[in-house]
Amino acid sequence: MKKNKKLCVGINKKSGRSFGKISTRHIGNFHKKLYRKIDFFRKKINIISYIERFDYDPNRNCYLALLKYIDGQKTYMLKTSEMKLNDKIIISYDKIIIKDGNSTFLKNIQIGIFINCIEKIPFKGAKFSRSGGNYSELIFKDNNFAIIKLSSGKNTKLSIYCIATIGKLCNFFLKKKMYKAGQNRWRGIRPTVRGVAMNPVDHPHGGGEGKTSGGRHPCTPWGKKTKGKKTKNV
Repeated sequence: MKKNKKLCVGINKKSGRSFGKISTRHIGNFHKKLYRKIDFFRKKINIISYIERFDYDPNRNCYLALLKYIDGQKTYMLKTSEMKLNDKIIISYDKIIIKDGNSTFLKNIQIGIFINCIEKIPFKGAKFSRSGGNYSELIFKDNNFAIIKLSSGKNTKLSIYCIATIGKLCNFFLKKKMYKAGQNRWRGIRPTVRGVAMNPVDHPHGGGEGKTSGGRHPCTPWGKKTKGKKTKNV
C-alpha cells in the first residue's frame, strides 16, 4: 500500500466511546491506520501540478491522487473517475478549462456540469460530495448565488464564491466476501447479539420460553421504537 509519509499522521482509536463511555456499540479493536492529509481548502492558486500517482486510503471509499506542484510541494486530493497519471491540474479563481480535477469558483462553472468537493461557506474547505462515486450538479446561478443538486436529490443554495472541483469522484467496489470472522474484526466491527437471544434484564426482547420473538413492537435496548416508527419532530 503506497503512501506519502510526510502527508500522513497517526490517529487515536476511539472504539465508539465518548469521554470513556460507549456511544456507538459494536466498534473496537481495529487495525492501525494512518490518516492522509487531504487538501480540501485548495489554497495553491494558479500553480500548475501534475498527478504523480494514485494511492489507497483506508479511511474513505475513494482513491487519492498525489499532486506534485512545480514549486516542489506535494498534496493529496480526491481522485475523480476521469483522472489519469501525469494529468495537469490547476486551481484558479479565474475561468479554467473544464476538466476533471480542476477547481474554481461556482461562478466560473457552466450550468449542468458535474462537480464534487464543494464548499458550504467560501474559503472554509470542501463539505459536500466527498464520498466515493458521489457528485453534485450545478443547476442554476445568478450574480450572487448558485443552486446545486446533491446526490440525495436535495437542492442547496450556495454563494457563487464557493470553490468546487470538476468531475465525479471515483468509486472502488466495496462489497467483498468475508472468509472468516476475523476480517470484520480487522475493520473494527465487533459481534452483534440479537435482542431475542438475551435475558430480560439486558433487552426488552429478551427472555421467554424457547424461541419467542419478543412479543412487543421492535425496539432498541433502551425501549425506543424502531422499524417504521417516526422519531423526528417535523
